[in-house]
Amino acid sequence: MTILYLTYYFHPDLSAGSFRNTPFVDELARQLSPADTIHVITTQPNRYRSFSVAAPAQEDRSPATGARVWVERVQVPAHTGSMRSQVRAFVAYYRAVCRLTRDHHYDRVMVSSSRLFTAFLGSMVARRQRAELSLDIRDLFRESILDVLPHPLIRLLLNPVLTRIERYTFGRAKHINLVSKGFKPYFDRFPRVSYSYFTNGIDTEFLSAVSDASNPLPENKPRTLLYAGNIGEGQGLHIILPEAARLLGNGYRFIVIGDGAGRRKLEAAIRVAGVTNIDLHAPVSRHELLDAYAQADYLFVHLNDLNAFRRVLPSKLFEYGATDKPIVAGVAGYAAQFIREHLTNTLLFAPGDAAGLVQQLQQTRYQRLTRPQFVDRFQRQTIMADMARHWLASASVLQPVPTDV
Repeated sequence: MTILYLTYYFHPDLSAGSFRNTPFVDELARQLSPADTIHVITTQPNRYRSFSVAAPAQEDRSPATGARVWVERVQVPAHTGSMRSQVRAFVAYYRAVCRLTRDHHYDRVMVSSSRLFTAFLGSMVARRQRAELSLDIRDLFRESILDVLPHPLIRLLLNPVLTRIERYTFGRAKHINLVSKGFKPYFDRFPRVSYSYFTNGIDTEFLSAVSDASNPLPENKPRTLLYAGNIGEGQGLHIILPEAARLLGNGYRFIVIGDGAGRRKLEAAIRVAGVTNIDLHAPVSRHELLDAYAQADYLFVHLNDLNAFRRVLPSKLFEYGATDKPIVAGVAGYAAQFIREHLTNTLLFAPGDAAGLVQQLQQTRYQRLTRPQFVDRFQRQTIMADMARHWLASASVLQPVPTDV
């Protein structure tokens, strides 16, 4: 069997997509035979302009036993995070995929996509090849983009175009995995597809992320709240952080590690608020990130208060949940439900509610607690192994998977 695997992000890029797809491809290969081949077409690392790492254009990633894995990384134009630059980068990826697949035959096409267009591209290739199509959907692009576009006329014109692309893409799939159960109602329009719900998970590096709980919380230093990840419209950090920092004063300090299209907006909001207790840092390696988690008092996550973000499940929750630090989460919808069901030692507040955040911090006793049940249930390696077994099953017998994992 020959599998084409499309993912925009892959090792060694610094993104949730890379952290998900790399172990999944490795697990697929282990469960296949040496007679099988997985052809991965991805991009050269490009998630953040402020974080660069070298990667070979072609790589044999085959395991000691299992299928041959051949990775091809496409060079795409650097992007600033703007819509125009991202479209330009995707067009380069689209053309490269068409060129690199032209002379190959695939039995199955597998795609992991947060932006709808990677899944659309996979659907095009699968139709041309008459191959089975499996999709791993990590975000609802149409709903997300329509929520954040400011101009109503653009939304009006774009909506029917994206709706048709969704029909073309999802209607062709034999099987779709949804990374969040919050996506389920959105996909009720495609009842002929089988579904599963394999979430993100805790990577091996974070399984030892519990720091020395014997160290008391210093009374003479500001308490620190750390956010590490993408700084985009979806995170809405410019809405919550400056006001929360102003209300909390110098007794608390926010540390933000990351980059993205929303960084300038956050920097501008900090200047307008005149606060000095927010530190911004460029993206760092995962090894350095673990050190930052160990130093922080609280781990922070926030999603903008828009309909699309009520369905998502932030991958940060899995990293944070592996630690013993309290999690401060400004989320609603399915993410809030997931936190209540699966995570202990959390401070939950409504998105954008700076006063609610402050109240939680000031009224909740600080404590550090491990989450052994969460860690046991949501290890990435186990989830990816189960997902690989499910995807490799015959498409004719695929059935919905009712559990989170």
